[in-house]
Amino acid sequence: MKLNQLRDNAGARHRSKRLGRGIGSGKGKTSGKGVKGQKARTGVALNGFEGGQLPLYRRLPKRGFFNPFRKEYAPVNLGALEAAIAAGRLDAAAPITEASLRAAGLVRGAKVAGVRLLAKGEITRAVRLTVSGASAAAVAAVERAGGQVTTTGARVPPSA
Repeated sequence: MKLNQLRDNAGARHRSKRLGRGIGSGKGKTSGKGVKGQKARTGVALNGFEGGQLPLYRRLPKRGFFNPFRKEYAPVNLGALEAAIAAGRLDAAAPITEASLRAAGLVRGAKVAGVRLLAKGEITRAVRLTVSGASAAAVAAVERAGGQVTTTGARVPPSA
């Protein structure tokens, strides 16, 4: 194949509509914008505007409460912890903290307030963990394997 034989795939390039090129084109004169009015002009920003009628987003009732001080906790499952230890990213003999979990790539995101240990998966090694919070099932699983979990003073909601 030569460079002069290269072609786009069929349908890969679309012709743009040629607006305002005479009435025979079907998009002549007003270019499909109708006649006069604000929306026929340039610079229209009418999101949510309903012609003076109270807009839908103001008619609907507001429900609930938004807490601006809510804390987000990063979930870490036992299975992911076991996989990181097996891969050599974490040392099971040393105490595992939130900083070491972040360094191992198990915790991502700058806005998380801490780590919550969850019981998905299994752990077979005795590890010493210090995290913001842990589910009762996760604590039981770690203690069954001969390890221990210490939670810091941060209050973590039960369903993180």
